[in-house]
Amino acid sequence: MNHFSTQAPQVEAATLPGQPFVAYREGSLHLEKVALSALAQQHGTPLFVYSKAAMLSALAAYQRGFAGRDAQICYAMKANSSLGVLQVFAQAGCGFDIVSGGELERVLAAGGKAEKIIFSGVGKTRAEMRQALAAGIGCFNVESEAELDVLSDIALAMALQAPVSIRVNPNVDPKTHPYISTGLKGNKFGVAHEDALRIYRHAASLKGLQVVGIDCHIGSQITETTPYLDAMDRVLDLVASIEAAGIALAHIDFGGGLGINYNNDTPPEADALWRQLLAKLDARGHSGKKLMIEPGRSLVGNAGVCLTEVLYLKPGEQKNFCIIDAAMNDLPRPAMYQAFHAIVPVVPGSQAPAASYDVVGPVCESGDWIGRDRQLAVSAGDVLAVLSAGAYCMSMASNYNTRGRAAEVLVDGGQAHLIRRRESAADQMRHEQLV
Repeated sequence: MNHFSTQAPQVEAATLPGQPFVAYREGSLHLEKVALSALAQQHGTPLFVYSKAAMLSALAAYQRGFAGRDAQICYAMKANSSLGVLQVFAQAGCGFDIVSGGELERVLAAGGKAEKIIFSGVGKTRAEMRQALAAGIGCFNVESEAELDVLSDIALAMALQAPVSIRVNPNVDPKTHPYISTGLKGNKFGVAHEDALRIYRHAASLKGLQVVGIDCHIGSQITETTPYLDAMDRVLDLVASIEAAGIALAHIDFGGGLGINYNNDTPPEADALWRQLLAKLDARGHSGKKLMIEPGRSLVGNAGVCLTEVLYLKPGEQKNFCIIDAAMNDLPRPAMYQAFHAIVPVVPGSQAPAASYDVVGPVCESGDWIGRDRQLAVSAGDVLAVLSAGAYCMSMASNYNTRGRAAEVLVDGGQAHLIRRRESAADQMRHEQLV
């Protein structure tokens, strides 16, 4: 586990997740050219801040990997669905991977193109299917045989054909947290590899469907290349069988899941990963197929930080607690996955003695912690930055304890734009009524 020193020279020399976009300059932490201390003072805390340049830099690695190829990058918006973030990727020409009708509405509101939308998810409702068909989305990633039948009926009732790919579960271990593994036999996602050919034949027989591709997604926060290579072999074996049965596949969708650096993690760079995958694809004779991918965390995770104020320091017999104003409703990953986020001072050089703290929030749950056993030299009133907070934080935030969701700011060079105002209690109660 990383312990970041709070002495300024050592902090500046440390490798912070998110560098070079997250860096200490002139004695304080900056995101691009904006001092985070100024943003905390202006907008209050907790506060999420995102770097546009970091997001576009992460996207550029995928674009380099696919240079010269027929490929479509669809941002998996469940990682961070804030409109200001979606707008960045829409303007960069990305498609979007959605998992609900609400996400469809968000993409369209942010300027995304319906024909570049892929609709994934195991539990699409009939209303969502109608909504997506009416919008003219590019493809449904279907995850069960029963879903095929329902989607075909709905499409026929609308005098349409639904473009579909079938998500195949390749039974490959992504070597990640079990809650974010999605490609094993025991996971709820996709259809079994052994059943895929039969299900493809069934899909091809349904008049309301047009089979256009095959889909595979094995998990999230993957930091090794081998699971991707293994999954590609399994999928390409199936592609050969499906096409031998007379069912043409226009595209292959390899999902997303590439990890980021949270705690000295060393995932492959996106372009390096895809060089290996494309070499395997070409060797198997599929270089002419269109490719679809659905990265999420790897595009936004290290682009974001959460700023939070130290409320109290509480020494204890067994533990010292650093109580902050951000909580598990703002940053749910530690409580859900025992996940690590680096925590550093926004302005280092505190005169307080360094000590080991559990960094915890105000929510009335023992599971409300953000970091365990962190060496910090802090005082009440200091502002800390929780790093690598761009993915699966605000998108999973809640109003537990009637806590308003945090404000969000998008930084673009030296400019900072408020993209979500802080939520009030009145905002939360707007749709409730007394009897």
